[in-house]
Amino acid sequence: MSVYGKVVVLGTGIMGTALAGRLLGQGENVTVWNRTPERAASLAAAGATVAATPAEAVTGADVVLLTLFDADAVIGVLKEAADATPAGATWVQMSTIGIEGTDTVAAVAREHGLTLVESMMLGTKGPAEQGTLVLLTGGDADRLTAIDPLLALVSQKRVYAGPQVGAGSRLKLVCNTWIALLTAGTGQAFAMLRALGLDPKLFLDAIAGGQSDSVYAHVKGDLMIADDYQPANFQLRGLHKDLELAEDATGDDGKFPILDALRGLYAKAEEQGQGREDIAAVYRVLP
Repeated sequence: MSVYGKVVVLGTGIMGTALAGRLLGQGENVTVWNRTPERAASLAAAGATVAATPAEAVTGADVVLLTLFDADAVIGVLKEAADATPAGATWVQMSTIGIEGTDTVAAVAREHGLTLVESMMLGTKGPAEQGTLVLLTGGDADRLTAIDPLLALVSQKRVYAGPQVGAGSRLKLVCNTWIALLTAGTGQAFAMLRALGLDPKLFLDAIAGGQSDSVYAHVKGDLMIADDYQPANFQLRGLHKDLELAEDATGDDGKFPILDALRGLYAKAEEQGQGREDIAAVYRVLP
């Protein structure tokens, strides 16, 4: 049974499809739109209504979830659909578009009289499908409370970052930089073990159950040991993009040397053709 009326998902890439599928599975009334309609075919088969345009999609909507690739795509959809949006609808910005992009999107929403909050996704396709994402929210607290029953269907936890749309985006850049660091650190440990003539599994055995243990190190480490990164749980090119956004947000002036090093490492991996593989593939570019 529907918790929150008509829910619209604009953008059915990996995460948009996972979110829409999860909501359909929970009995929600879901309408989707994608610039390439064929990518919404599986959702149509699962019971979603597929709209031909963003304006058609948001007509009569209660909540609109934005899961698009970049700021330009979000801005274009906002402008195209604004006049068709009901007065009481809530737009939820969930695309990773950086600080500058988020500020521009928020300004466009205000210009068109749209109510916009953000709910950034910390997690990948699997957690989205299972409803176990962590959502990093920002914007009007009352509006976020009003749609919390819907957000709870796709997440295990919501972390409120502050009243400004953009606070959640800032927190996500920090969290994804940490994920990049954990993955690269695990890869470096394995590279060192290889250089020192030791079995890579010894590292995971050594940290298991101790204060330095990390579930994430085991997950990515197992992929590195297997040297098989498909299918990608978190594509390397996506994390590289996030590191670029983090660099833009903090300033490219050497203030954060570890971030600078990570950005260079993931850029090298993408240049060598690892972009569509799991982020564990960063291990391949280490000596």
